[in-house]
Amino acid sequence: MRSDIPVTVLIRPQMGENIGAAARAMWNFGLDRMRVVAPRDGWPNPKAVAMASGAGRVLDEAQHYDDLDAAIADCTHVYATTARPRELTKPVMTPEAAMRDAAARIAAGERVAVMFGPERAGMENADIARATTIVTVPVNPEFPSLNLAQCVLLMGYEWRRATEEAPETRLEGQRTELAERQEIDALGAHWEERLDEAGFFYPETKAEGMRQNLRSLLARLPLTRADVQMLHGVMRQMVRWKDRG
Repeated sequence: MRSDIPVTVLIRPQMGENIGAAARAMWNFGLDRMRVVAPRDGWPNPKAVAMASGAGRVLDEAQHYDDLDAAIADCTHVYATTARPRELTKPVMTPEAAMRDAAARIAAGERVAVMFGPERAGMENADIARATTIVTVPVNPEFPSLNLAQCVLLMGYEWRRATEEAPETRLEGQRTELAERQEIDALGAHWEERLDEAGFFYPETKAEGMRQNLRSLLARLPLTRADVQMLHGVMRQMVRWKDRG
């Protein structure tokens, strides 16, 4: 059994479909350690298998427990996901902070679990009493309830963010190599030359400012080499069209 990811503990889940949807949400983000505690409709559950669609391996390897204490007995740090105010005094984290914390603990050799309560009413105080840390999502206070799969998905996403390097923005496609400064300068010179021949830089008193604006425009754009080649071609074709006239 893997020890480099959190254990996902579903406490008294009520519907097989929700268990299956939670399995899909887990596997979307590389999580496959599920523990199911006292599911209402028994275990295994055919409806969970049907809903998991593509994430069946999570259910195949899921462990079944009759009580919560047994499900988290081997864990050193346990997070309880809940949106309700509770009487118990515990540290409260956002999902982002909790999964960063979990990643650090796992890297240090700890075994971590994240608990999710039943669909209808969430975890009871007796469940939360067994947690080390509470995780609360900053949701709309007038409608704070998330369904089981949504909550599992959100925690899985934050786990992935905490453990995988991913650029916030990137350029995708077949030809994404960015143009070098000299290539953009050559494009600017080409356009400036042709536009000058066409009388674009007029009147003379504004010509220098117009040339600078053109160069500034090209400098601002994240042009690829393919973009630069196309824009050279556009200008060449426009000149040929003009000459045919």
